[in-house]
Amino acid sequence: MAFTVSLPFDRRLATDDLTGSRAHVRGLRRAGVLDDGEASILLAALDRVEEELASGTFAFRAEDEDIHTAVERRVTEIAADVGAKLHTGRSRNDQVATDLRLFTRRELILVARHVLGLQEVLSHRAAEAGDAYLPGYTHLQRAQPVLLSHHLLAHAWVLARDVDRLMHSVVRLDVSPLGAGALAGSSLALDPDAVAAELGFAGRFENSLDAVSDRDFVAEALFDLALLGVHLSRIGEELVLWSSEEFAFVTIDDAYATGSSMLPQKKNPDVAELARGKAGRLIGHLAGMLATLKGLPLAYNRDLQEDKEPLFDAVDQITRALVAMTGMLASAQFHTERMREAADGAPAAAVDLAEWLVERGVPFRQAHAIVGSLVRDSLQRGVPLAELVQAHPALGTDALALLEPGVAVTRRTSPGGAGPGPVAVQTERFGHRLELDRERVAHALDAASNPRVVGGTEASSGFFSGHGQKRRGTGS
Repeated sequence: MAFTVSLPFDRRLATDDLTGSRAHVRGLRRAGVLDDGEASILLAALDRVEEELASGTFAFRAEDEDIHTAVERRVTEIAADVGAKLHTGRSRNDQVATDLRLFTRRELILVARHVLGLQEVLSHRAAEAGDAYLPGYTHLQRAQPVLLSHHLLAHAWVLARDVDRLMHSVVRLDVSPLGAGALAGSSLALDPDAVAAELGFAGRFENSLDAVSDRDFVAEALFDLALLGVHLSRIGEELVLWSSEEFAFVTIDDAYATGSSMLPQKKNPDVAELARGKAGRLIGHLAGMLATLKGLPLAYNRDLQEDKEPLFDAVDQITRALVAMTGMLASAQFHTERMREAADGAPAAAVDLAEWLVERGVPFRQAHAIVGSLVRDSLQRGVPLAELVQAHPALGTDALALLEPGVAVTRRTSPGGAGPGPVAVQTERFGHRLELDRERVAHALDAASNPRVVGGTEASSGFFSGHGQKRRGTGS
């Protein structure tokens, strides 16, 4: 029992289990398996179980193997023989698959909403940054100056892809397995379509074997959360670097840092480091789930019990990380003068010198070689690059203006680039994208949480994708 019990963690599905059970009871009533009186007794018993769970008075027993048996056992205690009819026409196989889809659908939407909160902070800080600029890096070497707003929006656009992935995963998992039974359906006159509609799903399963064994949606959710964790890790890594004395680009608020137990002068960026560290944990959950799934024959196998703990933990860790990172970025102090100083070195304008030559008819590879030679000569001989540029016959005094502080960043004019013009356009486009995603997430959460009444039967208002089209396809 100690090895097989899942109640310590799957009790988290209690609310979803009760939701699925209510829909199942009403489905049994429509099928004529229960009369109105019996259905009312069962629904009242489920309401009482919900009250007991909410108040903490629900008494779990040693024989309660999982949340499903615990709820059914208590319903039977309350409703006696009528309670014994609750499980008619269903199996724990389709029951748990339904519960987990309800949970995953809701939680992925809520995670997406937290991502939007982080994007809003990044957008706000980008607007605050104005014309501040810093070195852009490749290979962690200073490359070209970029606007700070451009750098912050780069992370915001990455997170937009995370929102998109999460919401598309919600579309794919929006399928009800209830009615598939243990693996082959039922001889009773069940109506899985009506139950799916009542639970707010876009459709019901097409194949009962697939319905009870499918955990693609768990693996996909874990991938989405792991990749989101990787993106938070990258932000964390930059904040760790930027807050070091070597960079000194940012000061992290004391609420998001800790001191050293030994060294009184230390201020450690723990939140950023944990965002970086927990990415490995999330990647491990995904790898473990894929390994669990890879060799399972159809249909349900008890191995699938191992889907919940990694999913629950991934949701918890990513949610906490998003809240913490949002607060840290909102309160961080950027040192824009230090950023400018680091970006204003003459070598940062090297590509501008090369492009200046290109504009005058010099092939790029030749221009690249000319400027590269000057930079190398400047470093080796200790001669200012400006002197060498002024003395070079292909460059001269006219090219010296490119080396002035703040000039290079203004020359990035191509669409999507790091200069003021393209960033202004990008800022407007990102604001529009953010507004669309806010509406998309809000609508999805409303559709998943608030069934509506159609023809006297509760049914979902449906989930709409970001393209404004109602998804009504079936299949798991």
